[in-house]
Amino acid sequence: MFRLDNKIAVVTGAGSGIGNAIANTFAHNGARVFILEANMDAGNAAVEKIRKAGGNADAISCDVSKPASVTEAFVEVDRMAHRVDILINNAGVAHVGTVENTSEADFDRIYSVNVKGVYLCSQAAVKLMLRDGGGVILNLASIASLIGLTDRFAYGMSKGAVLTMTKSIAVDYVKRNIRCNCVCPARVHTPFVDGYLRNSYPGREQEMFKVLSEYQPIGRMGTPEEVAALALYLCSDEASFITGQAYPIDGGVLAF
Repeated sequence: MFRLDNKIAVVTGAGSGIGNAIANTFAHNGARVFILEANMDAGNAAVEKIRKAGGNADAISCDVSKPASVTEAFVEVDRMAHRVDILINNAGVAHVGTVENTSEADFDRIYSVNVKGVYLCSQAAVKLMLRDGGGVILNLASIASLIGLTDRFAYGMSKGAVLTMTKSIAVDYVKRNIRCNCVCPARVHTPFVDGYLRNSYPGREQEMFKVLSEYQPIGRMGTPEEVAALALYLCSDEASFITGQAYPIDGGVLAF
């Protein structure tokens, strides 16, 4: 079950964190993975790891916020693999702030990657999927798309947009064999979290790590591999009856 043999999967921002875990998991389960990365050092390192484990992967330079870059990346995927079966819109950036202290530049940066990037990559992938008979799009949203989070004004805005884009794509293409869902994680322990703690709470990293972990009622953060396992299911043929849905993976946050 949940094999992706002979599937072509594009994963944006897979050089680290959740995207990296998804790329590894998909490759381990038979997919040919294309990593679209702005940071090609990270992208190439991710590809090397997958290949050493016996998987099939390539890295392509892509800034998801730039139309020309996205177009070129998908042209290259099509040239090399001749189709796209799965798109994971994972690339994203974070921001801490309220509406008062979020600058216009910060707001535009969040929008350009987290919202426009999903739009551009989905648009490029849908064209190929329609040509070749269908496919699956999975977007990385957040519990911030379902509830209000303190000091996450711009980030929450962007993930709310991801949620509604998910539903729109699902409705528009449900009769054309394209499924679209999103996952909504609570806090996941990635290198970003460690960097945030170092920069924001120097000398108090362990204390604040405990605080961030205990925000989830289950008592810890999620792992990238746990999110990747959910992504694997939602992109597999076993989930062929699922579209237009948002899947929380939140350690109980929404239950309390």
